[in-house]
Amino acid sequence: MSVSHCCIRYISCQTRNLRVFASIEVLLIKIQKRYAHIFHSLEEFPRRDIYSFNSQLASYVRNGNIQATWALFCHMHFSCCDLDAFTFTPVLSACSALPGTKHGKQVHGLMIKRGVDVGTVSKTALMNLYSKYGCLDDSVRVFEEIGLKDVVTWNALISSFLRHGLAKKSLDVFATMRRERVPPSEFTFSSVLKACSSLKAFGQGKQIHGLVVVFGRDLVILSTALIDFYSDMERISEGLKVFSSLNNMMDNVMCNSLIRGCIKNQKYKEAFSILSKRRPNVIALTSALGACSQNSDLWIGKQIHCVALRFGFTDDTQLCNVILDMYAKCGKILNARSLFDRISHKCVVSWTSMIDAYGSHGYGLEALELFKLMEVKGNGVMPNSVTFLAVLSACGHSGLVEEGRKCFNLMREKYGLDLHQEHYACFIDVLGRAGQIDEAWCLFDDMIKNGTRPTAGIWIALLNACSLNQDIARGEFAAKHLLELEPNKSENYVLLSNFYATVGRWDSADNLRDIMKKKGLSKEVGSSRVTVKCHNETVIEKVV
Repeated sequence: MSVSHCCIRYISCQTRNLRVFASIEVLLIKIQKRYAHIFHSLEEFPRRDIYSFNSQLASYVRNGNIQATWALFCHMHFSCCDLDAFTFTPVLSACSALPGTKHGKQVHGLMIKRGVDVGTVSKTALMNLYSKYGCLDDSVRVFEEIGLKDVVTWNALISSFLRHGLAKKSLDVFATMRRERVPPSEFTFSSVLKACSSLKAFGQGKQIHGLVVVFGRDLVILSTALIDFYSDMERISEGLKVFSSLNNMMDNVMCNSLIRGCIKNQKYKEAFSILSKRRPNVIALTSALGACSQNSDLWIGKQIHCVALRFGFTDDTQLCNVILDMYAKCGKILNARSLFDRISHKCVVSWTSMIDAYGSHGYGLEALELFKLMEVKGNGVMPNSVTFLAVLSACGHSGLVEEGRKCFNLMREKYGLDLHQEHYACFIDVLGRAGQIDEAWCLFDDMIKNGTRPTAGIWIALLNACSLNQDIARGEFAAKHLLELEPNKSENYVLLSNFYATVGRWDSADNLRDIMKKKGLSKEVGSSRVTVKCHNETVIEKVV
């Protein structure tokens, strides 16, 4: 049997069930056809030494060619090469990207058989493998078996805890690492800063920043991690100080991180200032357009669109989706549709964004027509649960009850998608707006029978429906459950107060206002943003 066929059989999972084996054989034929060029090249390999093979394995992993890595490893194994620890390290990395856990466990077994599982390099690779498999206990057990732990080993353990959402454990490991006098690397500090962000531990993060300076670590490398940390802590001014201290030694990744942080913290002026000083890239423009959408800044948004056209970025579907959303948020629905029609490779986000744009502006019929067009001419793009949510919302805003009902049923019957609480809440709102309050409550009962737990959004939709239809008894029932779920949210008390005012129960409305005062809750002040162009061409923004 040739080495190619040996490799194929080694890739397959060994099974004693003949039926399963027959189905796997079909899959293997497909794999052989798809990677025929790899197997052909393996047949022509000369008798190379182990160092050349190891170098080739590492190259495949770096380029993300997982199947080629596995095929070459199988070739080496069947050719009776003298496999060493540096052979298994890239292979274990490839195994973590393959489906299931069987490949990694087989390789681990082979390592034990050949006696190459005892070194620090091998053990660290095994730690990463089991961590990515979700086997945190096994990863920790491998760490404890390592005699000589270097900084890479400690970093692997910190990353393992972070990957499983145990940020506090990550900081504990870092503290132990410091007690063991292991000098931390840039990767160590980056991981620990992520842990501080997760825990909202601003003080500890500042201490880590101090350690970075004390150890003389490269701020250019760590700047992105520091900016992300300060952004998450809502202290972007500190992130801007880090940026300023680098004396223009910056790259696109750092700038993109800072622009994203400024937008997240509503520092739009600073974000646009940074963007204007750098050669644009798709990620930076996408972040900046997010600011335009949040700020309804059409003037800046159009300039960014022009930059995207000038640099040829409009082939990027994701960027076009964000530009479309910006035009929709700024009320320019015709511009949004014009851009949508020019997107060459429309994805489900493209279709959903345009449907949502129509719905939010009251063009329910246009939203439905576009949804039908997606079904017919979507080039294989299937609507997802968010698409249906946008269609239902459009039906609600335009009073299209029957169309909403068809869409609600279509989701399960044709596309096999699960109905989530958001879809129930949206359709209850559709029914409530149309005066069909009894059907709304029947839908709620069906939801409970199907095992779906009501969320605050469900109770709010029911309360609004009762308010519109003057249904006091069931409205109070919905309000009771809403306040039990979210007792300290001021919006809920305002909503209930408005309900009582609508049905003429002014004493109850006043009582709710008193309860809010006792709890220290206050209604969020509404505001409108007006952009005024002055004679000197400067733009002034006022919040009214």
